[in-house]
Amino acid sequence: QVQLVESGGGSVQAGDSLRLSCVASGRTFSRMVTAWFRQAPGKEREFVAAITWGGGSAHYADAVKGRFTISEVNAKHTVYLQMNSLKAEDTAVYYCATMTRPQSTVLMPRGYDYWGQGTQVTVSS
Repeated sequence: QVQLVESGGGSVQAGDSLRLSCVASGRTFSRMVTAWFRQAPGKEREFVAAITWGGGSAHYADAVKGRFTISEVNAKHTVYLQMNSLKAEDTAVYYCATMTRPQSTVLMPRGYDYWGQGTQVTVSS
């Protein structure tokens, strides 16, 4: 079992920045990939960014490339999502998820075994 706890959400103005944190506990060594997804009201959950264990590689959705950065501090079992130049369309509940079995893609929610409870990000224009 892996437990994930997100924090760092809030209400900001367009153009502002936020940093989300995802702290893992439990069988943290089993994590292969940790990702951020988001879900806006009435929309499906969508991929935002992912990082492989040890920070070997990072992947981003086109909508956030150049604005968001995912990083990991292994000693703290923490993955961060630095979000800059926020837009109103970034408003959503942001979820941290971790994959513990090899999958063909990091983009699909069904490939992830453990999820956090989510943190709300609201961006006003």
